[in-house]
Formats: sequence, structure tokens, C-alpha cells
Amino acid sequence: MRAALAPGVRLLRALPRDSRYRGLTLVLTFLCYTSYHLSRKPISIVKSQLHPNCSALGTNPHNGSNSTTWCSWAPFDQDNYKELFGALDNAFLVAYAIGMFISGIFGERLPLRYYLSGGMVLSGLFTALFGLGYFWDIHVLWYFIIVQVCNGLVQTTGWPSVVACVGNWFGKGKRGLIMGIWNSHTSVGNILGSLIAGVWVSSEWGLSFIVPGIIIAAVGIACFFFLVEHPEDVGCSPPLHHVMSDEKDPEGVTSDDGPLGASGHSSAESSESPKEPPEEPEAISFLGALRIPGVVEFSLCLLFAKLVSYTFLYWLPLYIVNVAHFGAKEAGDLSTLFDVGGILGGIFAGLISDYSGGRATTCCVMLVVAAPMLFLYNRIGQTGIGTSVAMLIVCGALVNGPYALITTAVSADLGTHESLKGNAKALSTVTAIIDGTGSVGAALGPLLAGLISPTGWNNVFYMLIAADGLACLLLARVVVKEVRGWCGYMARKRGFEQF
Repeated sequence: MRAALAPGVRLLRALPRDSRYRGLTLVLTFLCYTSYHLSRKPISIVKSQLHPNCSALGTNPHNGSNSTTWCSWAPFDQDNYKELFGALDNAFLVAYAIGMFISGIFGERLPLRYYLSGGMVLSGLFTALFGLGYFWDIHVLWYFIIVQVCNGLVQTTGWPSVVACVGNWFGKGKRGLIMGIWNSHTSVGNILGSLIAGVWVSSEWGLSFIVPGIIIAAVGIACFFFLVEHPEDVGCSPPLHHVMSDEKDPEGVTSDDGPLGASGHSSAESSESPKEPPEEPEAISFLGALRIPGVVEFSLCLLFAKLVSYTFLYWLPLYIVNVAHFGAKEAGDLSTLFDVGGILGGIFAGLISDYSGGRATTCCVMLVVAAPMLFLYNRIGQTGIGTSVAMLIVCGALVNGPYALITTAVSADLGTHESLKGNAKALSTVTAIIDGTGSVGAALGPLLAGLISPTGWNNVFYMLIAADGLACLLLARVVVKEVRGWCGYMARKRGFEQF
């Protein structure tokens, strides 16, 4: 007797064909970028083990020395270890920032599936090579620097590719909420990376890199076999990238010059069966992408927003060790709460921006509130475990919410802007420009933290608060445009009601 069809399979068969493939794309790209961040996180956890306080372990068992650095890993056993850690972070992030501007151009011209899966396998290789330095007993700085540079370059294959794939499958309607939920992969990857690295950080820290390296390579292979880049490839309908001007889209009022305006394409176009275009459009140039309204403003805003986020990503565990005096594993576990807040912040920012139509305004409000919360976290965040948990979640939501919104929904909106006249070959380039500019801030943040932290952690937080303020100011013009759009809509609405 043959068993009934599995419930999960029956559910899949009940879903429309488009929904099945959209779901597959979301899950697969989610796992891809989760593994990217999972492989980046171990360095922040292992830092406290490369230069621990050896006095807590007693004297050197080999020569009876009372040195406080006998258990540290050379070359990070010197007094300038914070600067050396900053150099490691900077090697990765500068290479990432430079490579990102080039990566988007390649992403528009190469099959995304090959580009993404190949980059993930190489990322796994270089992540594992860093950890192999432990087992090969390598103590020269240049080895770790070179591995970080190579890893930074190959990891640029990830973000433009996954955003382009998701943007190809999802239209503007609920893009903020969908991509806000989807963007939790960043925080999920950071959390998993912290937990996985924490398992071996105090015993064999090399495995804290090797295991994540294996994971990202394995997910890359799965991506090669299952990723579908375009709906048309499997006979599905392409999404509607622009919406009609209606009462819930104040941006449509200023669609002529607004950064994220609506185009007025008929929704009937999306219901038609997919047709092969008569001629393949040319990929947009770098300068052409910069001319899209809003790209420059959001790129510069992301520079400072990502500066704050990546400073926490790379330095928060060490800050907790130094200020709250937790062990390396406990500090790593506690730091994951910042990423839990990031998940909530990304979803909240996407939901609010979808409802209001104001991507820039949503970012600006969250950045304004984030500045005093960072100040409070530094002042009272370590007074008790309950206070620390609450403050980390709140700060994570406010810091990562704008960052998540800009790198996902805003990038997809601008990459399918009405000024492109239907040319879909801009999404990867626009995403790379925005995230590449943000990556410059991601490189500066940890570097500045490494240089400033010897003068006191208070100064590091003052730097982060100033960066938040600058990020907000850079969006002022776009915010004013959105507010004018809302005011114009409300005035017209009152006029219709009186009529």
C-alpha cells in the first residue's frame, strides 16, 4: 500500500508556481548571505584569544615567567595589539570596499549563479586559510593580512548578486517588508558565526575559521545547483517594479524628480505572460548609475551608517571583555544580542517605509534616535546584565535598521528606477555602488576604533555618535522631498474632499 503524499509536498503543490520559485529564491539567497556573514564574524570573537590576559592563567609553565602575554599568539602579543587588530580588519574591509565597485560591473555581465557560487567557494577557502595559521603555527603578520585582503575581494561577489536575484523576483509593492525580513540574514549570520567561533575560541581557535569556511563553501555549491536568477528562466511572470501613484505612496507625487518615485506603468503589464525581449539591453555604466536620483545621497548616508554597524561587528566583543570583564566566549555570546536587535530593526524599518512611502525619512528618524541610545549604552550599558541585554537590542535595532533598509529595499528601488526605462541591467551595479561606498565606512570604523580605543572607549562612542549625525544630515534633501510629497498629497486630498 502506497503512503499518502507528504504534507509538505502537498502544501508546495497547492502554491502557485510563481510563489514556489519566489520562496526558493528567498530561502536560498538568505542562506547564501547568512553564510557570508557567518564567515566574517569569527575574527571579532578570536581577537580576545589572540591577546588574552595571561596573568589569569598564572605563570608560564615553560619558563616560570610572570609575563602577561606569554599565552598570546604572536605577532599579536605586543602592546600595540589593538592597532594590529585594526590592521587586520582594515585589510579585509579596504579590499572589500575597492572590490565592491568592480564587483557590480562584473555581476551585470556574468551569470549571477556562477559568479555567486564561485565567490562563496573561494570565500570558504580563504576563511579556512586564516584558521589553518593556527595549525601550521604561523606567527607572521603578513600571512594573515594577505589572507584577509584576498577574502575581502572574493566576498564582494555576494551582496550585489543576492540583491539582484531578489530584486528580479520581487516588485516594489511590499519590497521593504519582504527585504527587511530577508535582510535578517546579516544578523543571523553574525549570531551563528559568534556561536560557532565561540565553541573553539578557547581551545583551538583555528577551527573557529575552518568550520565557517566549510559551511560557506557548501552553501555555494548548493547555490550552483538550485539558484534561479530570473523569473523568465522558469516561465514565471516578472514582478512589477513601479507602482501607480495612490494615497499610500506619497513618493508618486514627486515622481518626476523624487529619488524613489513611481513610474506609472500599468499593472496589467505584470500580468502578461513573460516574453523574450527582442533585444538584450546594455548594462548601465558606472556614471550612468550615479546619475540615478538618490544614489549619491543614500550611498554617502550608508558610508556613515555602516561605519557604526561594522565598528560594533568587529569591536563589540572586545569592548565587553575590557569593560564588563567577561570571558571571550561569554562576550561573544552577549554580543549576538546586538544582531538580534538588528533583525527587529530591519523588519520594522521595512514595514514603516512600505506604509509611509518614505524610505529616507524612516532612516533619518532611526538615526536621530540612535545617537542618544549609543551614549546611554556606553554610560549605563554595563551596570547590570539586564540593562546590557536591553540596551544591546535597542542599539542594534536603531543602528542596523537604516543600514538594512538602504542596502536592500532602497538599493532595489533605485536599481529599478523609472529613469532606467525598464532596463533591468542596473540593479547589480547600483547595489554595488551603494554598498561599496558604505564599505568605505565599514573599513574606516574598525580602523578608527583601533586608533582611538587606546585613548578610552568613551572617545570611540563619541566618534560613532558623530557618524550617526552625519548620516542623518546627508539624507536631509531627500527627506525634504518626501515631506513635500506628503504635504502635496494631503493638500490635494483635502481639495478632492471639499469638491
